[in-house]
Amino acid sequence: MPAHNETILIVEKTLPHERLDTFLRSQFPTISRGAIQRLMEQGDIRVDGNPAKATHHPRAGEKIEIHWPAARPATAQPQELPLDILFEDDDLLVLNKPPGMVVHPSAGHEASTLVNALLHHCAGQLSGIGGVARPGIVHRLDKETSGCLVVAKNDPTHLALSAQFAGREVEKVYHAIACGMVTPEKGDIHAAIARHPTHRKRMAVTDGCGREAWTSYCVLERLRAATLVEALPHTGRTHQVRVHFKHLGFPLVGDATYGNRQNKRLTELTDYAAPRQMLHANKLAFQDPRTGRRMSFEAAWPEDFKEAARVLR
Repeated sequence: MPAHNETILIVEKTLPHERLDTFLRSQFPTISRGAIQRLMEQGDIRVDGNPAKATHHPRAGEKIEIHWPAARPATAQPQELPLDILFEDDDLLVLNKPPGMVVHPSAGHEASTLVNALLHHCAGQLSGIGGVARPGIVHRLDKETSGCLVVAKNDPTHLALSAQFAGREVEKVYHAIACGMVTPEKGDIHAAIARHPTHRKRMAVTDGCGREAWTSYCVLERLRAATLVEALPHTGRTHQVRVHFKHLGFPLVGDATYGNRQNKRLTELTDYAAPRQMLHANKLAFQDPRTGRRMSFEAAWPEDFKEAARVLR
């Protein structure tokens, strides 16, 4: 039996055109390709007992062993990084997170995260409830998802906002571009989500197990071989919008984890290949913990999202 910090994969089919680092990235979507390459350099990934090379092409039957180094407590350092701040007061700040920015430090992402930027910007004014690794972080967006994010500067605000998220009192509106012609025009997706039974870094819609998940959506615009949609996740499951649209049969444009086949087809039809999953947290609304009044914020689309919509029109 492998140790808890070791994963063993048997390659199911030969992949002559795929590099090993890309293959492992698809198996472990929450681990960056850079982190996978560092594990290879350290000798922590082996193929049939031999040190692995990133450029190796996986062959059927090969045994890949991955040794995951023990997690180090992340004590993030302040870093001066640009932040697109939509609102700030003594208790909280709301920002438009750029695509590609990791929210909090982790193995392989110790620097240039949102937490590093916040530690510099807020200079000692961040709620400690999230612990050393996640000060001020009430909720998160995937690395490649852009848009509205609220951060707590003190513990009472952190607790109050967390209660609103848990009580489904926070309104979250996403804009997404999905592969294919999404039908019907609007609807509700009620489908429980759990960890994928074999790909432990992925989520999946599951029968009879998993946590309740509910997303409402409506079509905003028909594009070439794609659809611009607005999605409202009423629950807050990991990868919820991405998994629910895959479940409908219309995975998000650029989502290599949940929509590889459909994205290849989209590129064949339109010559467009997205740099990331086209998902943007467009709007966030909640109650100000201090005054009780409703606060609502909208984040402008980033350039790559605008470009995707323009090219696919």
